Amino acid sequence: MKVDYAKIDDVNGIVTITLEEKDYADKVKQQLKEIGKKHAEPGFRAGHVPASLINKKYGKSVKYDVINKEVGNALYEYIKNEKLHVLGNPIPQQGAEFDIDAKDFELKFKVGVAPEIDTHVNKDLHVPYYNIKVTEEMMDAQDKQFRRRFGKQEPGDTVDATALVKGVITELNEDGSVKEGGIVVENGIVAPEYFKNDDQKKIFEGKKVGESFTFNPAATCDSNPAELSSMLNISKEEAENHKGDFKFDIKEIIVLKPAENGEEFFKSVFGRDDIKTEEDYKKALKELIAAALANDSNYRFSVDAKKAIMDAVGDLVLPDDVLKSFLKEQNEALNDENIEEEYVRVRPELIWELVKEAIAAQLDVKVTEEDALNTARMIARQQLAQYGMMNVPAESLDRYAHDILKDQKAAQQIYNQTGDLKLFDAIRDNVTTDDKEVTVEEFNDLFRNEGAAE
Repeated sequence: MKVDYAKIDDVNGIVTITLEEKDYADKVKQQLKEIGKKHAEPGFRAGHVPASLINKKYGKSVKYDVINKEVGNALYEYIKNEKLHVLGNPIPQQGAEFDIDAKDFELKFKVGVAPEIDTHVNKDLHVPYYNIKVTEEMMDAQDKQFRRRFGKQEPGDTVDATALVKGVITELNEDGSVKEGGIVVENGIVAPEYFKNDDQKKIFEGKKVGESFTFNPAATCDSNPAELSSMLNISKEEAENHKGDFKFDIKEIIVLKPAENGEEFFKSVFGRDDIKTEEDYKKALKELIAAALANDSNYRFSVDAKKAIMDAVGDLVLPDDVLKSFLKEQNEALNDENIEEEYVRVRPELIWELVKEAIAAQLDVKVTEEDALNTARMIARQQLAQYGMMNVPAESLDRYAHDILKDQKAAQQIYNQTGDLKLFDAIRDNVTTDDKEVTVEEFNDLFRNEGAAE
């Protein structure tokens, strides 16, 4: 068997495979022999069918299958051994009609190859990097969240912003009188902090145990059937019929007492024993916020780095016909009528994927299992933190991370995410970053302005 490659241009070529009878004949004979051992034919038991009959009935189809397999293997082995960076799939070229009765065959395949790419990722490339200032307001807001999260609920005298209010909820007529046969919830409980209507919140503010007043349950939740049925102990279907006012008689007020400074509070927040003073706490708090903001800064860097690199690379010559054919193979909804529009849409991302591959090769960026596991740990930590679980033991975090990676789809996403994180870390190390300190408002304006420009 002979395999040759001829360039058409920098991104297209023809692979020619010449197959002689000696390259496939023995395999055809062997397969026909196996068929003869296993297949019975009318008048003949398996293993006793004449070879001529087997050959007459199955010879051409077996020959076709063997040739098809041999050619396919030869094609992909050649691509692998010659390290051709092929895009899409090879396209069989229409030539003379394929004659299965012939002894020798010459088959041609058009292949698209990736262009040579200068990534421009070097110190001559400048990319902005925005460091977001950690302000006292940020620290105060985060401090309040932690004090609430680790605070304690206790009886109170007055309804404040954190209060749970318990009492009797009684349905009223339009004139404000108690509705005969109406809803009465003896052990009602509401949390005005979560009301969706500010006027309804204000009704509860400053009220004390023993006071009675009128409010509108439906208005507190925009008439959400689930929330209304929960507050009034009725079905979601019944909620539609109870949009009027109710009386609330306060029996008990539970307020949240924020956690106070001390080693117990500090350890609850950070899970560390080395934070013993308020100064230590504020320093750790600032570092925590800075780390979170750094993630935002890194994301912004990835946006700006991609733009800077793509502007430097410019447009690339691609094997467009091969790629269009490949897209049609992958998506049944694409055809000759709509492929042009779709290709115009996806072409920039195809180029970016090629550029990313080139950068990864240039900077030797590889993703290991441990890298992916670290990303899974980060995701697990973030998910658990949403539920107030800040100091999860390392073994529990590892178990959760491994569970995430057991899902094949999630694992692929994590490997892709990890690859991007490592890629842009490497890019940042190899280009010149123009550091700029900005407020969070100025940082957010970067995205707003882009949206307005679009």
